[in-house]
Amino acid sequence: MSAIVWSAAGSLVAWLWLLLCQGWFWRTDVRLPPLRDPDDWPDVCVVVPARDEAEVLPASLPSVLAQDYPGRAEVFLVDDGSTDGTGEIARELARRHGGLPLTVGSPGDPPAGWTGKLWAVRHGMALARTRDPEYLLLTDADIAHAPDSLRRLVAAARGGGFDVVSQMARLRVESRWERMVVPAFVYFFAQLYPFRRIGGDGTRTAAAAGGCVLLSAGAAARARIPDAIRQAVIDDVALARAVKRSGGRVWLGLADGVDSVRPYPRLHDLWRMVSRSAYAQLRHSPLLLLGTVAGLALVYLVPPVAVAAGAVTGSAGAAVPGAAAWLVMSGTYVPLLRYYRQPLWLAPLLPFTAALYLLMTVDSAVQHHRGRGAAWKGRTYARPTAVRDEG
Repeated sequence: MSAIVWSAAGSLVAWLWLLLCQGWFWRTDVRLPPLRDPDDWPDVCVVVPARDEAEVLPASLPSVLAQDYPGRAEVFLVDDGSTDGTGEIARELARRHGGLPLTVGSPGDPPAGWTGKLWAVRHGMALARTRDPEYLLLTDADIAHAPDSLRRLVAAARGGGFDVVSQMARLRVESRWERMVVPAFVYFFAQLYPFRRIGGDGTRTAAAAGGCVLLSAGAAARARIPDAIRQAVIDDVALARAVKRSGGRVWLGLADGVDSVRPYPRLHDLWRMVSRSAYAQLRHSPLLLLGTVAGLALVYLVPPVAVAAGAVTGSAGAAVPGAAAWLVMSGTYVPLLRYYRQPLWLAPLLPFTAALYLLMTVDSAVQHHRGRGAAWKGRTYARPTAVRDEG
């Protein structure tokens, strides 16, 4: 029992530190400020990389084309080698719905050393550059925007002096597994990258959410986006880091009016979403993998184990700190469950979801070593250090 007692105490200490010292990551009030119109509305180009997105485009692209933006705005959808008619469906949606001008381009297959998405983004940015915009909105093909989304993003960038303004799109939570896994995904992300630290001056923490990134064209040039991050599987975090390293300012918060329409009805679908990039997040390091597994076990799995062991053996030394750690854990999860309008009884089940994420992370490493890591839509990407730098 002594090992369980000490582990439970260590878990409680870890949770008290996370509660008080990790940038208030559990709060959900980091949102775009109320709309305050700037003195002038800059030109914006919207870049939408899309690969085999025929199923979701009818629910997302019309909302992009329908943006109520006072300045000049134009949409560039980049068809990244789709086989399901994505490009033609985009053109038909533009003909049917009207709105902002739409250009559909295709960059061809990505060369060695590029991920497909970033190669498509590069092509879209090159098309946009002919319009000389002040800002670029990089948004995924499965993201639907409220009519004032672009206005609010630009106003926040102008008003706050930010080079990147990104919103964590509200993901779909309709199926049983989506309710169990999706809010936890955002919770874990915020724990790694506390939103308040990202927006603060003088901090090194940097991250963005790839579904909705407003990027200053000037900052993109200074940071050599996307060329400088062309191998990145987790491209949104890499983009924010590159901008911050070049002296730019980054803001990330939770979204109101920016929603993902992509369904993940089965556990298998969610498993693939997480495992394709989890090991890349750990820089493909076995040591970091071991440390992550140990950390997840200590922080998330030890509390319920200690409570159960204490109940069986009558050891208050295990049960009390285990229960306290579990209570803090559940309490910090409640705000995000409320944000996603989910029942609060899911909060005590967070250790179960964390165990799933632990297994997904291990599976990501296994798939990588089998040569199937970072696989998505028919493409598998090599570990970045294995690709020769083309300068």
